[in-house]
Amino acid sequence: MSTTTQNPATFRIGGEIEINRLGYGGMQLTGRGVWGDAPDRENAKKVLQAAVEAGVNFIDTADSYGPHTNEVLISEALHPYPQNLLIATKGGLDRTGPNQWPVNGDPKHIRETIDGSLKRLKLDVIDLWQLHRFDPKFPVEETLAPVVDAVKAGKIRFVGLSEVDVAQIEQAEKVVPIVSVQNLYNLGNRQWEEVLDYTVQRGMAFIPWFPLASGPDKMKNKIEKIATAHGATTAQIALAWLLKRAPNILLIPGTSSLTHLQENLKAGEIELSDEDFKALSE
Repeated sequence: MSTTTQNPATFRIGGEIEINRLGYGGMQLTGRGVWGDAPDRENAKKVLQAAVEAGVNFIDTADSYGPHTNEVLISEALHPYPQNLLIATKGGLDRTGPNQWPVNGDPKHIRETIDGSLKRLKLDVIDLWQLHRFDPKFPVEETLAPVVDAVKAGKIRFVGLSEVDVAQIEQAEKVVPIVSVQNLYNLGNRQWEEVLDYTVQRGMAFIPWFPLASGPDKMKNKIEKIATAHGATTAQIALAWLLKRAPNILLIPGTSSLTHLQENLKAGEIELSDEDFKALSE
């Protein structure tokens, strides 16, 4: 496991769109079980606006968050968008109820998803569209066919994947260029280490979801000790570790609290020493 000595503050998606590595994930701005609208819409809008005012220019959402309510909320809060704001969205899941996420890679569904996201987000072009999951019921070439069409039509600029292994990335890349991977990864869960290293080599963005998890109880004392030394929270240390882990990691911690939003963004100011990083990585 390698690390950079100095954390770069920005990353270029697709080698072209420069964004700050500390972004924001919209999933928490929904009802319980990611079902239905944000319970307090006015507060949710304030959180989105405060994130952008604080310098966040990368927001992650999906048509399945709500479903659909999250994309609508983002457009209501932020449209007309600042010129440098990249809104990434995802498609490829159905929603049948709270916490239910059946996979749907039907090309017809994917086509509808893309057009629906464009409409709800009030965008002419989705800068980054990501496929939620590979659907075993459909060859990925079929699932991605409408995505390729959307890229050619200028509806999508860049394409990413979520919860994939290296073989699946390579399979998808035969169909369309892939610029990002969004997998579960954090201080306590590093099952996708190989995928992260692959994305570093390939210059792809790696967007860990559930980034705030700080690991099992046995790590607690270690993290708390480092957090105290930095005058930080354990969540901030978990984010700082990710920023140091690889220069292509983009963070999208989500929250419905203005206080937690500010706390999360301050993680970018924490420079872990190589000793701190090594202690947390073991």
